[in-house]
Amino acid sequence: MKKKWLIIIGGLAAAGIVLALLVYFFVYNKPHKDYSKAKPDFEVEAIAFFEEFRTNAAASSARYNGKVIAITGQLSSVEVTDEQVVALFEIDEGMFGSEGVRCVLIPEKAETLISIPPGSTITIKGHCTGYNETDVILEHCSIAI
Repeated sequence: MKKKWLIIIGGLAAAGIVLALLVYFFVYNKPHKDYSKAKPDFEVEAIAFFEEFRTNAAASSARYNGKVIAITGQLSSVEVTDEQVVALFEIDEGMFGSEGVRCVLIPEKAETLISIPPGSTITIKGHCTGYNETDVILEHCSIAI
């Protein structure tokens, strides 16, 4: 009887190890989406995109959040910090500074953006993550060609 319980416990332990390995390989270790090669779900002008969020944030969030968006507009400035480069399409001046669309670039595309002068019309493609009452945020961005 004791040997039978050891076989059952051993079988359950082996099944648990196999399940843990499957979760690791297919869920945890899953490759990330390459947003620079993704086809945009929407192509919009920066001003219209921002105004849509400003006038109806809930409907715009439901429509755009989690989607790949190609934004075309006049580049206002480029913010460079230690870890990231952000392209800014300034649309309006708010109580706490400029408001508009902020695009956080992937590191491989940052040098290309830095070389583009402010005032140039460009198209940036990225993953829309939402609106924070002052800016629409796009992450994993690249310059669309």
